[in-house]
Amino acid sequence: MSTPPSPSRRPTAADRIRQSARDLFYRQGIRAVGVEEIVQNAGVTKPSLYRAFHSKDGLATVFLTDYQHCFWDRIALVRAAHPEDPHAQILAYFDGLAERSAAPDYRGCALTNAILDYPDRTHPVRQEAARLKHEVRDWLVERAHQMGATDPDRLADGLILLMEGAYVVGQAFPPPGPAARVGDCARLLIEAQCGPR
Repeated sequence: MSTPPSPSRRPTAADRIRQSARDLFYRQGIRAVGVEEIVQNAGVTKPSLYRAFHSKDGLATVFLTDYQHCFWDRIALVRAAHPEDPHAQILAYFDGLAERSAAPDYRGCALTNAILDYPDRTHPVRQEAARLKHEVRDWLVERAHQMGATDPDRLADGLILLMEGAYVVGQAFPPPGPAARVGDCARLLIEAQCGPR
């Protein structure tokens, strides 16, 4: 999720903490993982974590931002594969989501999990996760406009609901499960708003 350190330099304590948090937070959830487990897994001391990130919440928000970079990396790949074709870009993303959700180590979306982990809407971790979710919706609204959707906001909201559903049912049902159909469902929604292709 985070950019790996350059091969010409050794990972710093902050790099190791970030990697440790990435693995532990994604597998177990942010709230379930303590600072002691993070630093022990990283092979560093607690003061190293507090020097680099100030708090576990600070580290968690960095984790979420790193996670979001992975989303944008996927989007960059589908845009490169389908330049000037927002329809194909969205479908490529949803087809990829169908595949990822069938992986044995799939734990859904770290942003969604963080929002569920932190019910207090004023908590900084929850606020960062929600802010990043809004970026995704903005991207979908923009693509819906480009496709000529009858109601771009409604289409984007429907696609968000599909994404969020796939994130959860990918964990709840054994593969292939309902999440394997998320690409088909996206096609139906897009066709309803934009007409047949």
